[in-house]
Amino acid sequence: MAGPRLLGIVMAGGKGERLYPLTRERSKPSVPFGARYRIADFVLSNFTNSGIFSVYVLVQYKAQSLIEHLRSAWRVGGRIKDHFVTVVPPQMRWGESWYQGTADAVYQNLNLIEDFHPDLVAIFGADHIYRMDINQMVAHHLERRADVTVAALPVPIQEAGGFGIIEADQAGRITGFQEKPAQPAPMPTDPTRAYSSMGNYLFNRELLVDVLVEDARRTGEHDFGKTILPELCRSAHVAAYNFLDNRVPGIQPYEEPGYWRDVGNIAAYWRAHMDLLSPTPAFDLRNHQWPILGDTYEGPSARIVDGTVRDSIIGPGAVIHGGRVMRSILGRGVTIHSDAEIEESIVMDFTEVGKGARLQRTIVDRFNTLQPGVQIGYDRRQDGLNYKVDASGIVVVPRGQTHPALIWAAP
Repeated sequence: MAGPRLLGIVMAGGKGERLYPLTRERSKPSVPFGARYRIADFVLSNFTNSGIFSVYVLVQYKAQSLIEHLRSAWRVGGRIKDHFVTVVPPQMRWGESWYQGTADAVYQNLNLIEDFHPDLVAIFGADHIYRMDINQMVAHHLERRADVTVAALPVPIQEAGGFGIIEADQAGRITGFQEKPAQPAPMPTDPTRAYSSMGNYLFNRELLVDVLVEDARRTGEHDFGKTILPELCRSAHVAAYNFLDNRVPGIQPYEEPGYWRDVGNIAAYWRAHMDLLSPTPAFDLRNHQWPILGDTYEGPSARIVDGTVRDSIIGPGAVIHGGRVMRSILGRGVTIHSDAEIEESIVMDFTEVGKGARLQRTIVDRFNTLQPGVQIGYDRRQDGLNYKVDASGIVVVPRGQTHPALIWAAP
C-alpha cells in the first residue's frame, strides 16, 4: 500500500542575528558548517535520505548565497515531476509585505500546497544540526491519528527554561506550550526531563489550510510555535513525537543519542563543530547509510606537505605546508603555511594562514588572508580592536573579499 503523499516545506529565511558577523552577508541556513556543508544541508539531507523528494525552501533575508548553493548542490528531479528542491522567495501574492512569521510564510504560499495536493505537509526549520528519519515521525502521526505532530526533544528539566517547552499527557497528546518557562512542565513519563519543541511539524493538509486562512484574518505574530499550535492543541489532536525514539541507520554506539543542536549563536556554532572531533565524536559525519549531502568541489584532494595534524577535519583542496593543526576544522581550499599554529578553531573555505600565524578558539570566515605572524585568540582586548569577540571569548574574523580566481563560489 502506498504511503501518504507528502510535501516538505523548509523554513530557511532566518536572519541569524546572534551569529553575526557570519550572517553579515548571508542568512543563517547558508552559514558554512563542517568544512564542506551549509547548515541547511542537514535538514535537506534528512528529507532526501527519508525518500521525500518534493521540497519547497522558503527564503527571505540575504538569500542569494543560499539560492546559489541550492542551485549548485541540490539539483534534483528533471524528468520526474514530483522530485524537486525549489527555492521560494516572498511572492507577495496577498499584499506587498515580507513574511511576517513562520505561519505567514506558509500562508503566502498556499497555492503551492493546493497545487501539489499532499495528504501531509512537513514544515521543518533549516537551522539545526541533526539526523532524522522523517518516515518514523510520519508513522507515529498516522498511528496516533493525529491532526498535527510536533517533533519533541527531551531535555534535562534544569536546562528546559531556555527552550520552548511542550506539555503533554500520558498518551503523548499535547495539552499546552510554554515559552522559556521559569518552571517547565516535566515529561509525563520522566519528571527529570521536559519536552522541548524542535520546530519541526507534520500537518494534515486540510487542517493546515484552514488554520492558516483563519490566522491570516487576525493581527498578531503569525507564528506556528507562538500562536498557531498553542491554540490548536485545545481543539485538535496535536501529538508529540519523541525524537529519542527515532532510529537512523549507521549511527555509531559512541554518538550522542538523539543528537540535535540549534547553532543559533557563536558559542553553540563553535561547540557543534567541536562535537565533530575526537576518536568518538558526539556527531560523526562519517555515515554512509545516512550521509549529509552538500556541494561538490571541483578541485584536488587535501594535501599535507609537512607539519602536525591531530584530531581535525581537513576539507578538500586544503594544503598544509607545515606547523600544527590541533582539534580544528579547515574548509575547502584552505592554505596553512609553515610554523602556523591552529588550535580549536574553524577556518573556512579559501582562507590563507600565513607563516607563523597563531589561532586559538577562533572562527575565520571565508576568503580571508591572515598575515604572517598574526595572533588571534590570545589577547581579548587586542582582538576586540580588529575582530568580533563573542561573550564566550571566541573570536570571529568576518568574511574577506572573494578571490578573483574563485569568483564562482557563493558568499
